[in-house]
Amino acid sequence: MSTAVVWKGSDYLDRSGERLAHHYGMPPIVRGAVVAAVGSSAPELSSVVLATLLHGEFDLGVGAIVGSAVFNVLVIPSAATLSRRGRLTASRHLVYKEAQFYMLSVATLLVTFAFAVIYNPVPGGGLAGTVTRPLALLPVALYGVYVFTQYQDLADHDGGSDDCVAVGRRWLELGAGVVLIVIAVEGLVRAAIGFGEMFGTPSFVWGMVVVAAGTSVPDLFVSLRAARGDAGGDVTSVANVLGSNTFDLLIAVPAGVLLAGTATVDFAAAVPMMASLTVATLVLFTLLRTGLALTFREAVVLLVVYGGFLGWLVLETVGVTGALPSA
Repeated sequence: MSTAVVWKGSDYLDRSGERLAHHYGMPPIVRGAVVAAVGSSAPELSSVVLATLLHGEFDLGVGAIVGSAVFNVLVIPSAATLSRRGRLTASRHLVYKEAQFYMLSVATLLVTFAFAVIYNPVPGGGLAGTVTRPLALLPVALYGVYVFTQYQDLADHDGGSDDCVAVGRRWLELGAGVVLIVIAVEGLVRAAIGFGEMFGTPSFVWGMVVVAAGTSVPDLFVSLRAARGDAGGDVTSVANVLGSNTFDLLIAVPAGVLLAGTATVDFAAAVPMMASLTVATLVLFTLLRTGLALTFREAVVLLVVYGGFLGWLVLETVGVTGALPSA
């Protein structure tokens, strides 16, 4: 039920954001990497904020972000390629700017967590550390640089504007979508905590599955719609994936800290989670760079890798592997 409400709220965000982007004459790559990405990332942002403020489960929010990011880079490009029954093309600009900036985002968030352990260790907490507001501003500052680079692309683009859009109505529709998403994501967060208590496993593991799956639905539909849409749809589709993940890592994760003041992060849990995201990202970038397109076979490879990721989480849940700390 919560996933369905997330989808409906995100549909409002997607439609209103797309029409507003056309109204303001934004180029495809900016539409995908900023407008569509921020709109479709509203569920992930809500999951971190709600998990941290209402439940004191910052790690659950981080787990949801990582799980969603892995889904985004492996499943969404694959689904977009298969839905076209052909190749999903990229561009050098997309690969060399968006992809590299995204990798920098992963590294920056991991460094932020490392600083928390080094400078604000939790007494007797092993590798746990406290992320403070000044530390949380590091990834936010990097996102500011990212937005500036997108602004430069927008300033150099002359795509005209669409004056037939009811701007006020679209902004109201966007706000309604946000409200629906916040309500639905709270249900997903509670479900993840409940599963953790039921099976005696860390709640962040279920955040990587339950919350991540529910919040990734909007990104999937945005990218599928873009891939089958107008000219530039391929670029918009892939840019939405990378831009959404960049927003999640640099804004959604720090948002919980900025609102709560501080949050405790377990570096022993963060490292394997970020490592899995790094591996998934490297697989996508390698396949994108070969011919600057994803083929049918490469799309299948991405799905196989995602299946391996889910298999690893199952093994962690039943205690066969021990990369993630136990509850």
